[in-house]
Amino acid sequence: MARSQGNERQSRDRDEPELVERLVAINRVAKVVKGGRRFGFSALVVVGDGKGRVGYGSGKAREVPEAIRKATDQAKRTMMRVPLREGRTLHHDCRGHFGAGRVLLRAAPSGTGIIAGGPLRAIFESLGVHDVVAKSTGSTNPHNMIKATFDALNAVESPRAVASRRGKKVSEIVGRRDTNADSKE
Repeated sequence: MARSQGNERQSRDRDEPELVERLVAINRVAKVVKGGRRFGFSALVVVGDGKGRVGYGSGKAREVPEAIRKATDQAKRTMMRVPLREGRTLHHDCRGHFGAGRVLLRAAPSGTGIIAGGPLRAIFESLGVHDVVAKSTGSTNPHNMIKATFDALNAVESPRAVASRRGKKVSEIVGRRDTNADSKE
């Protein structure tokens, strides 16, 4: 019986897509006790499959590898899907905030690259976005920046989702975007 459980575990690992893990931040904290200081570590990790799924997690432990493992496990549990245009950028611009952290995410034309710093770059690389412009204002705390980015990514909708919600055709929704771009030129 134990043999079959091991085989199931291996087949599950093979079915799971290859995940990109990015360590964003490690923080050392000290607890003062009678004998001196006790050190602990907290880790912040972003995990994605490079095809539109991404998640983040934080973990705390006495050793760095254990904190990273805990954070990675939490990130895998909290993964969410983000619709991408042509598999390379966002469908539209969006804003997000968490606490004092505020971010602005803008869709970009092909060839722009990832113009983002720190934790935002880690999220987009794990997500599989190739062209995006992101600006972080307010807090530079990595936890707040990541949560603000996920707040913004939750607001991203595909034209198909908007069309079904409004009872229209996708061509009507996308057609408006193209006519607006033509009128600006």
